[in-house]
Amino acid sequence: MNTIDQTITTIDSIIIEAADPDAAARFYADAFELGPQVRTVASEAPTSGFRGFTLSLVVSQPGNVQALFSAAIAAGATQLKPMEKSLWGFGGVVQAPDGAIWNLATSNKKDTGPATKEFENLVLLLGADDVSASKKFYTARGLEVGKSFGSYVDFSTGQSPVGLGLYKRRALAKQAGVDAEGTGSHRIRISSDGGAFTDPDGFVWESAA
Repeated sequence: MNTIDQTITTIDSIIIEAADPDAAARFYADAFELGPQVRTVASEAPTSGFRGFTLSLVVSQPGNVQALFSAAIAAGATQLKPMEKSLWGFGGVVQAPDGAIWNLATSNKKDTGPATKEFENLVLLLGADDVSASKKFYTARGLEVGKSFGSYVDFSTGQSPVGLGLYKRRALAKQAGVDAEGTGSHRIRISSDGGAFTDPDGFVWESAA
């Protein structure tokens, strides 16, 4: 399954495994108005603590962060980090009822128009025990590095519906506002044109339909 016979050119969607996939799908529709970029399937795989990844909705202005954050809380999410300004912009972190962690953020500090729930990018950040090794793993599968510094890597995914990055697992947990400890299933699968394989940190990829 890990033979490199296909390269990754696009990430089709994120598949979130949930005990109640219908409820999870309703949450993502109500909170973020997500379409086919995020799908849900049933799973009872044991999992506890930090699942080793976060998902980010990158938006154009603080008002959109506030709109998405408020909608997520109203739909049943839990606040992990309140909305606040920082050196890099404005954002907040919530945890969906299914357990997935979502970072809502913008690099802009002022609104330039009416607040909406529109977002510019959906990005999956995978927590890696060895960022350098995982970086080599993914570049061998065709992904090009857009940015890389310290324990962070951002891959260039072009017009892909989902962006991809790597971050040191403990640093990612800290950024999300949770303890880094966690065991069991990641409860996530990644659908792409790069074939089926499992990465060094146990994240499962599957071929897009």
